[in-house]
Formats: sequence, C-alpha cells, structure tokens
Amino acid sequence: MNRAASVPASQVMTWLESVPDPEIPVLSVVDLGVVRGVAWDGETCVVTITPTYSGCPAMREIAHDIERTLAGHGVAAVRVETRLAPAWTTDWMSERGRAALKGYGIAAPAERAIDVSGISRRAAGPVVACPHCGSNRTRLVSHFGSTSCKALYRCAACREPFDYFKTH
Repeated sequence: MNRAASVPASQVMTWLESVPDPEIPVLSVVDLGVVRGVAWDGETCVVTITPTYSGCPAMREIAHDIERTLAGHGVAAVRVETRLAPAWTTDWMSERGRAALKGYGIAAPAERAIDVSGISRRAAGPVVACPHCGSNRTRLVSHFGSTSCKALYRCAACREPFDYFKTH
C-alpha cells in the first residue's frame, strides 16, 4: 500500500507551495490561486488546477512540476486535473502572493475582479501604486505587458516602468 495516501491534503498543499509559476517564479502556483484543490482517489493524489486563462501555455509545465514535486515527497501516483469553470480570477491570489509580486517589481491587482453585483471594473481603470516607490501617480502605457496577464505602467514620481498584474 502507498503510505503517501494517508498524507492530509493540507500537507500536500504545503508541498505545492514550493512549485513556482513558470512565468513569475516568485509566485507559487498555490499563492497564484491556480491550485484549486487536493483530494485522494484511493492511492492516487488528485490535484485540481485552473489556468489563469484557457490558453495558458504554462499549464503543461505546471502539471509536470506538481507531479515531480509530489514524487519527491513519496507520492507515487498523481493525477493533475484541469478545471476551467469557474474561471480563474485574481481574487484567488493569496496576500503572500500579492506581496511577492510587489517585491518582484510587479504591481498586484488594485481591485477585486468579482463582487456581489458581478464583475466590477471602473471605466477609468484602477489606481495602481508603483511597486518601486509606492506613488499613486502612475499611468497606463500599454494594455499589454510582458505577458498577456500584465499591462505596462510608468510611475511619474520615480519614472520607472513596471508591469501591473491585470484584474481578471
């Protein structure tokens, strides 16, 4: 019998905190909110993930990294399942993940994507604080940053450009 099957799901989640997002390596896939759940199906550990968007090219690498990490902890049988609904939202990012983004020079989402009335988006866009100096005197340069999840901003105070992880 596989003794790993007696490992609590919470312990597996702790192990998965060491799996980095391939595009933003300071974020774990747990802090990013991509890992939706862990369960046991007999002796198989089932990890459910949701991509940040349906065409995310990093999902295959994330699944492989999850399998490799759990194998390193003695979990012989792992099945990674992808769930598309509900769609991933930046609201699922942890506070630790948001802080890691800022430390990496990327502004975390400045507003919640979902509220009780549905999707909330201000017409003027969010007020985005500069991750370098903290100033709110920033402006959108391009809706498209280094990846499709980010926009490019510039700070008027310190004059540094930075990525903003878009709310979605």
